[in-house]
Amino acid sequence: MSLQLQSRAATVKTAGEDRFSEKKLFQLHYEQAHWDPQKTALIICDMWDQHTCPNAAKRVAELAPRVNEVVQKLRSQGVLIIHAPSDTMKFYEGHPARRLAQTAPVAKPETPLKRWAGLDSSKEPPLPIDDSDGGCDCETNWKKGMPYPWTRQIAAIEIAEGDAISDSAEIYNLLKARGIENVLITGVHTNMCVLGRPFAIRQLVNQKFHVALIRDLTDTMYNPAKAPFVSHFTGTDLVVEHIEKYWCPTITSDQLIGGREFRFQDDQRPHVVILIGEPEYQTATTLPAFAISHLGKDFRVTILHIDEKSQNHFPGIDAVLEADVLLLSVRRHPLIPGDLQIIRNYLSAGKPVVGIRTASHAFSLRNKPAPEGTVDWPLLDPEVFGGHYTNHYGAELKTTATIVAEQAHHPILKGLPMNSFRTGGSLYQVLPLEEKTTILAWGRAETIEQPQPVAWLFRRADGGTSFYTSLGHIDDFRGSEFPKLLTQAIQSLVPKKS
Repeated sequence: MSLQLQSRAATVKTAGEDRFSEKKLFQLHYEQAHWDPQKTALIICDMWDQHTCPNAAKRVAELAPRVNEVVQKLRSQGVLIIHAPSDTMKFYEGHPARRLAQTAPVAKPETPLKRWAGLDSSKEPPLPIDDSDGGCDCETNWKKGMPYPWTRQIAAIEIAEGDAISDSAEIYNLLKARGIENVLITGVHTNMCVLGRPFAIRQLVNQKFHVALIRDLTDTMYNPAKAPFVSHFTGTDLVVEHIEKYWCPTITSDQLIGGREFRFQDDQRPHVVILIGEPEYQTATTLPAFAISHLGKDFRVTILHIDEKSQNHFPGIDAVLEADVLLLSVRRHPLIPGDLQIIRNYLSAGKPVVGIRTASHAFSLRNKPAPEGTVDWPLLDPEVFGGHYTNHYGAELKTTATIVAEQAHHPILKGLPMNSFRTGGSLYQVLPLEEKTTILAWGRAETIEQPQPVAWLFRRADGGTSFYTSLGHIDDFRGSEFPKLLTQAIQSLVPKKS
C-alpha cells in the first residue's frame, strides 16, 4: 500500500523564540511510504449515530459513506478494521467483532495507556482553536449532565467479519497481537477524541506505531464564535496542521480509493494558495497571521514555502492546480521546470493572481541567468502584473499612499481613507505600466517629485486579471489600510460561481 505522507517540519528557527513559536517556518514535507496491509490497521474514531451537537451529527452522517468506501477497500486488501465508537460497548455485547478485541492477549505498553490523553505541553503548544465551550456551532437542547445521546456507531459504516470493536486499551492489545506496525485514523473529532482517546493519535504515537490521520475524513468540534474566529472548516484545517507539526503525518482518502478529496457540502470556501519565498520582508510570518485574521472566515488557505535546501521548489505546489486565487510573495527564485510550468498553466487558464512587493521579480535573478536545472521568468512583471520594476527609492525616505479619487468606489478600495496614509518600506519604481492597467493608488516618497503606482489591476493577454501592490513591508501589515486592501483584492478576484 503506497501512501504520500504529509507533515510539517520546522526548518527555520527565529532567534529568541521558544520551540513552539508560530514565527518558525514549518515546511511541508512529503514522504512516500509503503505500508504492508497485513501490518496495518484502520481505526474509526467515534463515528456515532447521534451527538449532543446536531451540526456535528449532520457532518458525521455526510462523512460516513465515504469512510465506508475506505473501509471496504482497505478490508479487501487485508487491513485490520477497528471500529471505536466510545461509550457504546454495551450495544455490541456478544458481537463477534467485540469478542475479537476482548480476547486479544494483554500486552505491556511502551508507556502507560490513559483513558484520556490531554494536551502534552512537552511536545505541543496549545491547540490553534478555542474549544472551551465544547465546540458546538449550533443551537442544541442538550445540557451538560444529561445522558449522551449516542448508542452505537452510525449504521452507514459496515462492520464485517474479521473486524474488531473496542474503545479501550484492548485495541493496543489487538494491535500487538496482530503484529500491527502502522495505523490509519479517521473519524471525529480532530481536536478532541482523535487526539486524546486511548486508541488515538497521542497515545499511539507514544507507543511507537507509525500513525497517519486521513485528513479529509475528520471534523472538529469548533464554534466559529470563538478564537481565532474562522469558519468551522478552517478550524479543522488548523487542527490538522497542528497534528502535522507536532504528532504525525496525514494522507487523503483519494490515495486509498481514487477520485478526489472529500469535502463537506457546506464547505464552499474559495481556495487561496499562497507561495512564500522571500526573507527580506518576513512574509513567512506576516502572511500566515494575515490569512487567519482576514481570510479565515471565508477562504480555504494553503500556504506553501520555498524549499529551504534547494531554494528552487515549492513542496506541495500541486495545490496551485486547485486554486481559485494565487498569491505570490516570492523574490528572485528560479524554479525547477515542473514548478514554474504549474504556475504558467494556472495563469494561462485565465485564473486570477495577486502579487505583493517582490512578486514583480519572483522567478528571475538580477542580471544573472537561471542556475542549471532551473528556469526563470524575467518578463513575469510586464506579462503577469503589467509593471516594470527597475529599482526602489531609499528606505530612509518616508512614503505615503493615496487612492485614486476616480476609483474610490471600487470594491478593492472600500473603506480605505481618501487622505494619504503612511506605508512601510521603500517606494518601488515601476513605471511605465502596460496597457490595460487600472491604477488604484499612487505612492510618493518625500523629496521625490515623481509619484509611483503602488496598487493596480491588470488585464492579462490570457484574459485573466492580476492585482499587484508594491506594498507588503512588515510595517504595512501592522497598519489597517494594507490588510484591508489585500483582503478586498483577493475577495474581488474570486471567480463568480455560475
